[in-house]
Amino acid sequence: MTIIVFIIILWYAGLFFQTFFLHRYAAHQSFRMSRFGEKLCYVLTYITQGSNYLSAYAYGVMHRMHHAYADTEDDPHSPKYDPSIFSMMWRTKNIFTDILMRRVKVDEKFTKNVPQWNRFDQFASSWFSRLAWGVAYTLFFYFFATAWWQWLLLPAAYFMAPIHGVIINWFAHKYGYRNFKVSDTSRNLLHFDWLMMGEAYHNNHHKHGSRPNFGGVRWHEIDVTYIIMVLLDKIGLIRLKRVAVPVSREL
Repeated sequence: MTIIVFIIILWYAGLFFQTFFLHRYAAHQSFRMSRFGEKLCYVLTYITQGSNYLSAYAYGVMHRMHHAYADTEDDPHSPKYDPSIFSMMWRTKNIFTDILMRRVKVDEKFTKNVPQWNRFDQFASSWFSRLAWGVAYTLFFYFFATAWWQWLLLPAAYFMAPIHGVIINWFAHKYGYRNFKVSDTSRNLLHFDWLMMGEAYHNNHHKHGSRPNFGGVRWHEIDVTYIIMVLLDKIGLIRLKRVAVPVSREL
């Protein structure tokens, strides 16, 4: 039971900072927060993602490229141009690393106001850090696993953030329903997104990229992350961007 609880905590804690900090803040800047809040989110993203830590800078830049080039040959991750999940994940990883290490020239429109903390990213993304987290996860399983099948969950702990990414970047471009006509293949993967904390409303998001609420187009589309963001806004920890966009369906 301890291992199951551990995996659930890793899933939702890491996912929250991926969608809240990396996606809605770094990439789309759908809310504002203080410098201290930004640094704190860096640290909490590192703690919750561990061995699969994602840089806010590289994530923000790459995700903006995804929106600009969705489902074209320039898209960093598209099931339309990648023959399998694994080839898409590998290509995405290489592009992400090139951006992180500044090995490629990136247009200024993709980097404008994206948060950067280079020294922290260098440490958190280092092989030393990733291996140390991997050892820590393995030791946790060694001491708390009570059945052989629980060890099958260990790879999920190692690669939780890439798993989150591939669910949306692959499956939400292949399966699900559409509320809006858009120029790409984005779909809403789940009718009620209990699994991805709002990320599965991918078609809604591609229609209104800067809108902080990914759900809300249909009555059952509840974006849990947005609800948390509203609470954080009310107590003054963040300031939501007020985006006036129509949410009526086009299909």
